[in-house]
Amino acid sequence: MTSKFTELAIDCANPGALAEFWCAVLGYDVLDQDDDVVTIGSPDVTDPEAHRGPVPPALTFARVPEGKTVKNRLHLDLNPADRDQEAEVRRLLDLGARHADVGQTGDEPWVCLADPEQNEFCVLATRRP
Repeated sequence: MTSKFTELAIDCANPGALAEFWCAVLGYDVLDQDDDVVTIGSPDVTDPEAHRGPVPPALTFARVPEGKTVKNRLHLDLNPADRDQEAEVRRLLDLGARHADVGQTGDEPWVCLADPEQNEFCVLATRRP
């Protein structure tokens, strides 16, 4: 048997605020939380361990004392599910994202944004199920 990708851990300064942002972005719910760690996940998967196929990964936000200093080595790519890329970028900016410059040329088919703690992510132009 192979492993399943079930969770991505993200270091941050304010787990509650960052979890709230990503819940709004992804349509996720808070699964577990305390002062220093908040885990969010898809409302469609109530027991990832019992689910045999792929599951949407949970995101865990953990408080750390140090701030972000460089471009992420790992980032999320988002595909708009019910609107085009431009409309999704506007929605995410309204939620608190910002445009991020990671050296793009302007010809890319994606838009690079950053969440409220400067973690970069991309909004792709193509829709995938």
